[in-house]
Amino acid sequence: MAAPKHRALIPILMAVALLSGCGSNFGFPGAYRIDVEQGNIVTDEMVEQLQPGMSRRQVRFVMGTPLVEDTFNPDRWDYHYVKRNGTKTLSESQLTVFFEGDALVNVTGTNLPAWAQDSASEEPAEDDA
Repeated sequence: MAAPKHRALIPILMAVALLSGCGSNFGFPGAYRIDVEQGNIVTDEMVEQLQPGMSRRQVRFVMGTPLVEDTFNPDRWDYHYVKRNGTKTLSESQLTVFFEGDALVNVTGTNLPAWAQDSASEEPAEDDA
């Protein structure tokens, strides 16, 4: 007559097994999580090679294919990079290049070439007047 007691445990054990597969911040102690890199790796050397007036082809040669080429704004390319370990973000960078026609005119983001930093510091501050 011990069989009915064991049958009651089967649904409970199945539920525990199914729920253990759901994602949560709780993990196995000592479990190794790999670093996941996504996007475009952009180095200081690559950024310093950018010069105003470069063609799209030259920028693509130096920087690589952009992560995002906006269909509605073809004069803007975005290079985004993020490195994560599990749910923790280790590093993140973003660089946006702007063109007028086929010529590079501006660069914005976290890592800028010297010529773009100079132009960013010269822009006047906006007043809320």
